[in-house]
Amino acid sequence: MTPDLIALFRRLTAGVYVVGVGNRSRFDAFTAAAIMQVSYRPLLLALAINPRHASYELLRSGQAFSVSVLDHSQMDLARRFGTDADDAADKLSGIEWRHGQSGAPILAQALGFFDCSVRAESAAGDHRLFLGAVIDGALLRPAARPLVYADTGDLDRSAAIFPDNYESAARDAGRTR
Repeated sequence: MTPDLIALFRRLTAGVYVVGVGNRSRFDAFTAAAIMQVSYRPLLLALAINPRHASYELLRSGQAFSVSVLDHSQMDLARRFGTDADDAADKLSGIEWRHGQSGAPILAQALGFFDCSVRAESAAGDHRLFLGAVIDGALLRPAARPLVYADTGDLDRSAAIFPDNYESAARDAGRTR
């Protein structure tokens, strides 16, 4: 894949969020940009997560997730929750958060949040796609500007995992050029 195509992927208009997951006894949160609204009636968000991610099993067992929307000045939070640490207490420790209606953790310092109940899960390439019905949410700081994916550089180290070339990616997707 060419550097220009990678740069274009980085310019897709996506925000940067902290997704909270958990079950009754254990909680975690991770940085994500692969989130989008997919329905108005009912209000549904789609979330993509790598099944090898430490939070995946918590998401499946808890059947809920929250989306804390970060503002443009919160790169430190994006970085903190973007680590590969397996210990959820390490990432949430020292951060003010509360349980949403779903039970998933919501960051107190977020620009706003969505709280979602999982409605469906399906395969999506090397990720799993979860559909969540929005059961609660709020815009907490209306004047704040959201953090966008293009502003994060290679925070998620995705440059290293893009396919080597577009032709092989197209073949993997079942298309030919």
